[in-house]
Amino acid sequence: MIKNPYLRAMRIERWPRSLAIFVGTYFYLLLNRIPINSCDFFKGIFDSFIAFILTLSISFLNYIINEIADAPFDIHHPLKKERPLVRGEVKKGKLIVLALFLFIFSVSISIIYFSFWVTFSLLLLFIAGIFYNIKPIRLKDIPFLDSISESVNNPIRLLIGWFSAGGREFPPILLLLLFWLAGNFLLSAKRLSELKNLGIERAKAYRKSFSGYSYKSLFLFIVSSALLCFILFIWFSLKERIITFILSTPFFIALIAWIFLRMSKDKVLADEPEVLIKKPFFSIILFLLLIFIISALIFH
Repeated sequence: MIKNPYLRAMRIERWPRSLAIFVGTYFYLLLNRIPINSCDFFKGIFDSFIAFILTLSISFLNYIINEIADAPFDIHHPLKKERPLVRGEVKKGKLIVLALFLFIFSVSISIIYFSFWVTFSLLLLFIAGIFYNIKPIRLKDIPFLDSISESVNNPIRLLIGWFSAGGREFPPILLLLLFWLAGNFLLSAKRLSELKNLGIERAKAYRKSFSGYSYKSLFLFIVSSALLCFILFIWFSLKERIITFILSTPFFIALIAWIFLRMSKDKVLADEPEVLIKKPFFSIILFLLLIFIISALIFH
């Protein structure tokens, strides 16, 4: 448990989410057939680690924005009411200064070290956080757009990894859409979890977007996201002729089925991804998928 309230306001424990940039690194190395024993391969990995640190800074900045913008609503949530700003453990002014430092640090290092497109992608991640959290836009208050706009962080992080590893052109649109839909599927499942656990009235008080949801509409949205994600996965695998991806399809289906199984229970995906990865079945499937992913990098 992190004791410092300012570190808790930055949601330090969510650092694994920024590892998503390495998906972009992986696909750049894979699709451009960079030999794993080449200098370009190791430079791509090294530069991606630097980009990871910068991505962490922007992500922590966005969490600070969320801490400030959501304080009036978090008080209605059984867990989020314990956040530092809601409890009065931190000062808003100091959080703003911390946010400015993180922004200047990340952008200045990126301008000095990386290409324009890495800096552009980092700024895009920051802007997405502004649109998601801050009025008058505040997309998180709009039904369906809340999960769609939050999950856009997935393809943005992919872009950061792709360009930091050496990319000069944009990655395939199929890949960006696939990663976007995967995030939307998981976030929509989490919304359904919150709706079930909080109840409709309490959920509306906590998040305005719940006023436009029903169990049926949200479930159909989840199913549509999962189906489109699976179709794009198969399409991308066949288009790029990545045999190991095609062979991994049963495990991909098993992962989706497991998530749907959890959705049938009272406590669904209220767990954060950091908690989900500790579930035995989830971890085993991810490990098996990782084997196929590494195999593709070696044999494709």
